[in-house]
Amino acid sequence: MKSIGSIVYLADGNQKIMIINVGPVVEKDGKEYYFDYTGCIYPEGVNPEQVYYFNNEDIDEVIFDGYLDDDGKRLIELFTNWKNNKNKKIEKGNVEEFNNSIPRKKGWGFEW
Repeated sequence: MKSIGSIVYLADGNQKIMIINVGPVVEKDGKEYYFDYTGCIYPEGVNPEQVYYFNNEDIDEVIFDGYLDDDGKRLIELFTNWKNNKNKKIEKGNVEEFNNSIPRKKGWGFEW
């Protein structure tokens, strides 16, 4: 798992994405899904209409590792333990299915 502030390229992507959230839960069609991360375009920053939900396996290359202290390590540990709990009631989101329903700008594999 990566920390907040990390800069990554996603698979088949040509735009840098900065991780701004770990473990978001989002709703689509009345159902909740979790993702490993929320990201925004780097260097532009957060635009609420242009955030990306993705998972660790979607990261192709890490450009920069964000700051990680004991609190950040604890958050990642708790989130990882929660993800590994077979009794959790929230399903892991699929990047292709979820993000394709959001209009996107060219350059990251989506139109916005």
